[in-house]
Amino acid sequence: MDVKVQNIRKEFARFPALNDVSLDIRSGELIALLGPSGSGKTTLLRLIAGLETPTDGRIFFGEDDASKKTVQERNIGFVFQHYALFRHMTVLDNIGFGLKVRPKNRRPAKAEIRRRALELLDLVQLSGMENRYPNQLSGGQRQRVALARAMAVEPNVLLLDEPFGALDAQVRKDLRKWLRDIHDRTGHTTIFVTHDQEEALELADRVVVMSQGKIEQVGTPDEVYDTPNSPFVFGFIGESNGLKVTADHGGIRFNGKPLNMAAAPDKHGEALLYFRPQDIELIESGEDGLTGSVIATRRVAGTRHVELDLGSGTHVELEISTEQAARIDRNRVTFRPTRWKLFPV
Repeated sequence: MDVKVQNIRKEFARFPALNDVSLDIRSGELIALLGPSGSGKTTLLRLIAGLETPTDGRIFFGEDDASKKTVQERNIGFVFQHYALFRHMTVLDNIGFGLKVRPKNRRPAKAEIRRRALELLDLVQLSGMENRYPNQLSGGQRQRVALARAMAVEPNVLLLDEPFGALDAQVRKDLRKWLRDIHDRTGHTTIFVTHDQEEALELADRVVVMSQGKIEQVGTPDEVYDTPNSPFVFGFIGESNGLKVTADHGGIRFNGKPLNMAAAPDKHGEALLYFRPQDIELIESGEDGLTGSVIATRRVAGTRHVELDLGSGTHVELEISTEQAARIDRNRVTFRPTRWKLFPV
C-alpha cells in the first residue's frame, strides 16, 4: 500500500519535533528513516502508526486519509527494539495474538489462526519452536517471533523501530540479510527506523536522511552516498572530510594555495569542500594539491588510513592501499581529491 505524508508538523509542548515533512512511499517499498537522536525519525514512524496525532498535516494510506484513524483502523504491524513479547505465552500464541483479539466478525477460526501462525513460524525459520516461551529463545530468535507476530495480521504497512538495536553486531548483520529476504518474499510496504547508516544502506530501497525535524535527502543508497546534497548528509553518511576553501575564477584554493581543482564559474568566495577519504590521488610534493604532515596511520582490513595535519589545526583522513602506504613519505603526504563537492558557507 502507498503511504503519503503530507506537510506534517508535530509539536511537543511547543517544541517542533517535525517541521513541514512530506514523503511519498511506494507500495512494496522498504524505506529506512535514518538520522541521529532527536532528528524526528521515531516521531514520524509513530505518526504513521497512529500512536501520535499530527499538530498539522495529513497522512494517507492509498487514497484514504488515515490522519484521524486509530492504530487498529490503520491495520499496522509494529516491531519494537525490545521485542514486546508476552512472557507467559508460547511462541505460537504470541504470533497469533493479534488475530485472537480481533472483533468476532473479523476473527479467523482457531484452526486458521494456528495454521497461519505455523506458516509464519516456518517463514521466519523457527519451525519446531512453537511451544517454547520467549525466555527460552535468543535475542535474534525473539525478534524473529516479533516480526512474525506483526505480519500475522496481514498489515497494510509494517513498521520497525530500531528492530536490531538490542542485539550484538554479528546477530544484527545476520538478521539484516534475513529481513531483506523476508521483505522480498512477502512484499509488505515496510518502514524502519535506524541510526545505523550501514544498516540503512544495506537494507533499504530508499533512505530518508533526517536532521532536526526535517528531511535532508531522500534517495537510493547509492544516491545518498555518492551524491549527498548537503554537508550534513555528506558528514553523516559514510566517512568524509570537510575543508574551508575559497572558490575563485573557476578554481579552488586552500589557505591561499591553488589545488588544481575546477569550480563552477559562478562560485565565488568561501565554500566548504567535502570529499571521501578514498576519493583521492597521491601526487608529487611539488604539484598543486593538499600537503599535510602524517599524524597517525592504522591498518583497516585491506587498506591503511592515514591522518594528516594540513596546518592551522585542520585534520583529514585518507584511505589508501597498503601498497601505496609502503611508498609514501612517512612525514609528509601530498594529495588531491578526485571526487568532491562544494557547498556554500
